[in-house]
Amino acid sequence: MVNSTRTSYFTLAAYCDTGIFRYLLFMIVMLFYVLIICSNLLLIVVICMNRSLHEPMYMFLCSLFVNELFGSSGLFPFLLLQILSDIHTVPASFCFLQIYCLYTYANVQFCNLSIMSYDRYLAICRPLQYNTRMTSQKVSMLIALVWLYPFIEVAVMVALSAPLQLCGNIIHKVYCDNFSIIKLACSDTTVNNIYGLVYTFTIIVGVLTLIFYSYLKILIICFSGSKQTRQKAVSTCTPHLVSLLNFSFGCFFEVLQSRFNMNSLPNMLRIFLSLYFLTCQPLFNPVLYGLKMSKIRTLCKLTVFGKM
Repeated sequence: MVNSTRTSYFTLAAYCDTGIFRYLLFMIVMLFYVLIICSNLLLIVVICMNRSLHEPMYMFLCSLFVNELFGSSGLFPFLLLQILSDIHTVPASFCFLQIYCLYTYANVQFCNLSIMSYDRYLAICRPLQYNTRMTSQKVSMLIALVWLYPFIEVAVMVALSAPLQLCGNIIHKVYCDNFSIIKLACSDTTVNNIYGLVYTFTIIVGVLTLIFYSYLKILIICFSGSKQTRQKAVSTCTPHLVSLLNFSFGCFFEVLQSRFNMNSLPNMLRIFLSLYFLTCQPLFNPVLYGLKMSKIRTLCKLTVFGKM
């Protein structure tokens, strides 16, 4: 019979001894975190303070930037503490809290990006119906749904994982991960696996189908529409598509690394790619939208530098 227990802490085995370089690494990560906070806060303030940006597209962007702050806060303070620590152990309760924050962040991100793609579809393909379909009440309802659904969905996932009896407590990552804990379980995980399949299916079918449908319609309009329509589609859809592809790449690699043996890759590369969607996306989005969208770029310059 295999010994099992409800562990009180987890050990993160992916950290390596960096010696005196830990302080340099700490400063780099801290600087990165400060840049993320400042850039996202700046855009949130700019959108909230300027009535000309109180349009559906910018409200969804504001929701996206708030989520970047939420996800970063679930990772970076923890990462900074672990970099300076000699013993990389985490209390089980904190580990599950981090899992909840990071998985909620990823789900809100995908849901938000799908709603943004639908918004662009209405603006480009149904311009005469846009104002009646995207009222302030509907925008508020969609943003609430984007946040409420992942919060409930991930809460159920964590509630199913937390009571599991485990045969070990070593997680081969630099942060807590639900699938890594499932793999440590000695007790029956059938319910967890079924819920995981349902959870993945709803994201793929619900979110990705909406994104694919929206951009397929936009693409058809671009080929058959006027030059002005194509310019509008390119200017407003390019940042969204780049953001979506960047985040999807990071998540795809993380899923691959969790499910398959990636020991053939160098350890530092595996760590970087597993952290990519959690560290690069929160800075990538505000920089991308701040530079590519002229209205936001102009108002950011006015906010930071005053009248130009």
